Amino acid sequence: MKSLAYLSLALLLITTLTSCELFEKDEDTSIEGDQSPMGEVGTTVGSSSGEISGVSGVTAVVTSVKDGISTYSGSAVVKNTFLKNLLANFPEMVMKGDTVTTTNLKFQNTKEGIALKTGSTQGTLVKYDSEVGDEYPIDGTGEKRKVISKSTTDDYSYGFILIKVMKVEEYPTKLRGSGVNKVNYIANHKFGLVGVEFFFDDGTSAKFPLYTSAENK
Repeated sequence: MKSLAYLSLALLLITTLTSCELFEKDEDTSIEGDQSPMGEVGTTVGSSSGEISGVSGVTAVVTSVKDGISTYSGSAVVKNTFLKNLLANFPEMVMKGDTVTTTNLKFQNTKEGIALKTGSTQGTLVKYDSEVGDEYPIDGTGEKRKVISKSTTDDYSYGFILIKVMKVEEYPTKLRGSGVNKVNYIANHKFGLVGVEFFFDDGTSAKFPLYTSAENK
């Protein structure tokens, strides 16, 4: 991933598009396509080596895959109050002081896209062949995630290279009161989820890069 919302929705959450094709717009919340190497057992996910907005030490690994659904275990040190409040809404997260751990965070990773399969905001996070304006229903909420931008040139810094990305916006109304009022997912068809950006009630924001040990071919 480079998957949290992969783990970042949850792990950075511990809260994942260099070229794309058109797809038929519908209300389907599922992801199809062949299994992505990013969702296979042993694949690891991490973020910055330094602290970002009170979050550090983000690590995760795929421990099992069943029926195309990957289970992640991971941990992070989270000192940010807003993100602590957000993570408290996820039963999969165990918080002890500033340390957050999970052993049962589930994502579906295919070469078509990424879907969150646990928590109160399950549903598609990204379909790589989406266009700006396309929306993905969030299961059981009546709300939708929306594609708000899509690169046409390599303009997003990812490690030491520039890549094309798409951004998907979510206003998590079910999580209101946590101090987080918006989440942006940043994805690339080869590297998966490459970043997650959180916007806080006090007007500040924090963007977390995501790096995965596998990639789509």
